[in-house]
Amino acid sequence: MRGHIIKRSEDSWSVVLSLGNDPSTGKRVQQWVTVKGTKRDAEKRLSELLHQADNGMLIRPEKTTLAEYLQRWLTDYAHPNLSPRTYEGYEYIVRQHLTPSLGSIGLTQLRPEHLQRYYSDKTTTGRCNGGGGLTARSVRHHHMVLHKALQMAVKLGVVARNVADSVDPPRAENHEMQVWSESEARRFLEAAKVTPYYALFVLALHTGARRSELLALRWSDVDFIYSQIHINRTIHHLRDGSYVFRQPKTEKGRRSIALPPSAVLVLQDHRDKLEHAAALLGVSVKDDSLVFCHTDGKPLRPNTITRAWPLLAAQIGIKVIRFHDARHSHASLMLKQGVHPKIVQERLGHANISVTLDTYSHVAPGLQEAAAKNFDKLGLIAEDKATERIR
Repeated sequence: MRGHIIKRSEDSWSVVLSLGNDPSTGKRVQQWVTVKGTKRDAEKRLSELLHQADNGMLIRPEKTTLAEYLQRWLTDYAHPNLSPRTYEGYEYIVRQHLTPSLGSIGLTQLRPEHLQRYYSDKTTTGRCNGGGGLTARSVRHHHMVLHKALQMAVKLGVVARNVADSVDPPRAENHEMQVWSESEARRFLEAAKVTPYYALFVLALHTGARRSELLALRWSDVDFIYSQIHINRTIHHLRDGSYVFRQPKTEKGRRSIALPPSAVLVLQDHRDKLEHAAALLGVSVKDDSLVFCHTDGKPLRPNTITRAWPLLAAQIGIKVIRFHDARHSHASLMLKQGVHPKIVQERLGHANISVTLDTYSHVAPGLQEAAAKNFDKLGLIAEDKATERIR
């Protein structure tokens, strides 16, 4: 018999897989996996394990190092399920940091103290292989990747628990959000008129869309009649120089953003200039052409945009913020104007309104003060000498 199931309690089962005999000792080798649920769930898990064994994909915990497991996880899970850019980040962390430092440890021998020492070394003296002295935020990313990988091992029944649950990664410092005032944004856009990125910068400050969303826009995503743009994909520039387009991560990410008349006029002028330049090259601007691109239609390099933004701000002597902070500036300015947070959430593509409120809580004090003053307009308390003195 290659495998069987044993009932342990009302809703717990042990799936026992027979893996033959150990060549060195001659002893029978078994793999035990605990399954919570019904007998049918246990039978399904047994079938999955047998299929993995038949295809050479079964992980033998007692003989698998963390490095071997992480590589299998990257290939079997991360690569097919994550965006190319996210996968690149995960693969880099595994290859450059986790594998050199922890890879030789057996998967079932990994302990919380191994991870705690790793986090400490990475954020201080750099005693681990692969370098150290990283920021707490970077090490938290390492923890997140390792936690995800080990959680999959738990789900597969390869390990009994996720040891990363027992370790606290270093606390990342919260950096104060940088935003522009109306006057700073106005000065920046005035200076941007002489750059090739004027229309892009206008949309960034007037829509709050992400860099990857703006650079993926096609002319078919621009509605000049109803004055709006449709966000339905993102663009990512990979290390090998290629570009990939992906759908937004969440359903809320697919959205329409209304444009003010001034931004519509800028976009129309931008298209006229593109068509003129394209005609000189003997090409045309089509509906599926990128809105923001080189004259030949090729995508703009995202990092070029990221560098051009703060350089221009520094040149004109205003506060230097990141390109991504245009998104924060847009949201903050709208909230200060009294726009309902629900509208801001929809424009930014946040999954729920709590994300919007938590992210822009720094705007809340001013909003609450204005709301409190406006509440008096309801006239719930009769005016007397006391209220007159307050006013």
